[in-house]
Amino acid sequence: MDQEIEVKFYLADPERLRQRVIDSGAELVQARVFERNLRCDTPEMSLRARAQVLRLRADQAAHLTFKGPGQVRGGVLERQEIEFEVSDFGAARRLLEALGYRVYTSYEKYRETYKLGEVIIALDAMPFGNFAELEGPSAQAIHAAADALGLDWSKRLSTSYLDQFYALKARLNLDADALSFEAFNGLTVRPEDLGAQPADN
Repeated sequence: MDQEIEVKFYLADPERLRQRVIDSGAELVQARVFERNLRCDTPEMSLRARAQVLRLRADQAAHLTFKGPGQVRGGVLERQEIEFEVSDFGAARRLLEALGYRVYTSYEKYRETYKLGEVIIALDAMPFGNFAELEGPSAQAIHAAADALGLDWSKRLSTSYLDQFYALKARLNLDADALSFEAFNGLTVRPEDLGAQPADN
């Protein structure tokens, strides 16, 4: 099914949570890898106006993703997601540009991925902090996995990393165009700057 059901948690101690994940018996799906994500839209930003996402991502492979508008149900974000691997990142970008899309921003992260039962656990190091993203078949399954890892469900986040970035830009008056590690080099971002609270205390 082309559906994404997920929730995020801000982490104060990512290494401690990583150890909890390992101790839980979760299976390592993907070792830590650097990701570069390009967000594309029309010049009029028509996709963003409809709360849709068109993304091209490069890590150990390249993936093209479409996401529909999201709804929060049962405390998690649900949305349509269609994603597939493409063989050539550069050619995929040129195709999108030939169709009239343009890259309007990009974001970077390091991601390590595990699987616990039916739930995928992504440990993300973003330029502005560390997070765990849990994705599964239902809100109940995700909630159970969060409980097993000692994550405080009341401190979950349902906003995207880019939405957090835009809110952070406005709050701190940042002029960065992309969510990159270079742009945040030397800048201290507190969880309250993100409207977040550590869920792993």
